[in-house]
Order: sequence, then structure tokens, then C-alpha cells
Amino acid sequence: MLALIAGTGFLPDEVVSHLGERPLICALEGFEPDTLAADVVFPLEQLGSFIADLKSRGVTEICMAGAVRRPVVDPARIDAATMPLVPILQQAIMSGDDMALRAAIGIFEDAGLTVRAAHEIAPDLLPALGCLTEVQPSEADLADVDRAAGILRSMGAADIGQACVVLKGQALAIESIFGTDWMLQSLTQRPDAGGGVLFKGPKPDQDRRADLPAIGPDTVSGAVAAGLSGIIIEKGGVMVLQRDRVIEDCNRLGLFLQVRERAV
Repeated sequence: MLALIAGTGFLPDEVVSHLGERPLICALEGFEPDTLAADVVFPLEQLGSFIADLKSRGVTEICMAGAVRRPVVDPARIDAATMPLVPILQQAIMSGDDMALRAAIGIFEDAGLTVRAAHEIAPDLLPALGCLTEVQPSEADLADVDRAAGILRSMGAADIGQACVVLKGQALAIESIFGTDWMLQSLTQRPDAGGGVLFKGPKPDQDRRADLPAIGPDTVSGAVAAGLSGIIIEKGGVMVLQRDRVIEDCNRLGLFLQVRERAV
């Protein structure tokens, strides 16, 4: 039996649509999914009890899908079943995103649960290599993405973010803990004439069962508002949510969307 630990955004809906039957839908308190009704809502302070509840229901697999921010932990709410997990949770909250997710995966695996990736359930979320739009990137755009890939490798090694914007070899913005949408919003008041490429990809050696980067319609509208020329993503490392709409929006708004091989 599969339990989907669903956050906000489009991804949980995409995962459910690819399943033959509705999974048990769970949500971290304060980060319930936008459109799915959660069967179980749990606070982080009762994670141990939540895991025990999953196992009592016959759950053997979990999938974590959707956006979740780091919650503020109330020590007074920590129950007895979660107390042994407190040192791991404390370290996770103070770590970067990848380390935090590795810790979360480890907790579930130690409890005997198998963690499945969203793109394992819905493999067509990962588009094939090539340009998906009518507009094609220029040679200058491709050179900027080579530069962006190098920047992203350095960012990923430091567990900072999964996206950056480059124009003429210069980094205009890098993704922080606030995410891609916030990064693009920060460029809406840029003082130049526009241009540049958004590049997105996973971190080096990232555990891809959780927090694999994704783009969707909001990414396209954010890129337009930021004055960018297009978006390039890494093959096999970035999910495209609501793909038909994303491609349609890019074509209508004059952006390119290309999938490129992973840089070595």
C-alpha cells in the first residue's frame, strides 16, 4: 500500500493521476496540498506516531511529492514516539535541503518503509532530450547554459539551490532557500534591457527520490516577468508539470524550453 506525503503545488495531483487507485494522502501540518483532500494531517513533532499509524494501516511504500517549507518545531508538542528522532530532526532542520531530505528518507527507511520517487510513479514527467518549443535557443543562450551548469555544480556541492539565471556569462540570480519563483520575482526590477536563460538541474549526487527539481506554468510566467529568453533543464533531472500547458505558454509568450544532457 502506498502513502503519498503531499505538499503544495501541481506535483501531488500529477502523481495521483498516474496511479491506478487513490493512495492514502497525507500532509505535514501547515503544508496541505492545494487540491487534494488529505486523509491524514500530522505535525512534525509527532512524526514517530505518524509512521506507526502508517504501518498499522498496512502502508509499505511512501512517495514525497510537493513543496514543503521547514516548519517551526514546538518542543512541547513532541510525543514519546518522536522523541528518539529528535536529534535527527534537529540536524535535518539545520542542514541544507538535500541533507534534510536524506535524513527524512533515512527515518522512513529505518522504519521499514520503501521510499519511491514521484518520477518513478509518473515517468513521463521527465521529458526527452531536445527543444520542446517553436522558439530555439541561440548559440549565445547555449553558451550561457554551459556557464550556468558550472555555477549550478558549485551551488549543488554547497547544497544551496537547483537553479540560476545567466546572461552573457554573468550570473544574474541564483536560487536560495526561497525557491525558483522567488528568484525570478527578484529579477522583475532588473535595471537592464532583459534577456538571459534560466537553467535548472538537480544537485550533484542528490538523492532523487525526493525534491527532484520541477518547472511548471508558474515558472514560465515568472521567466517572462523576469525578462528572460527561455528555460533549459537537465535531462532526467527536472520534472515538467502540466507539460502541455507549459509548452503552449512558452510558444505563446515567445520563450524556448530545451532539455539538455547532463554536463560532465
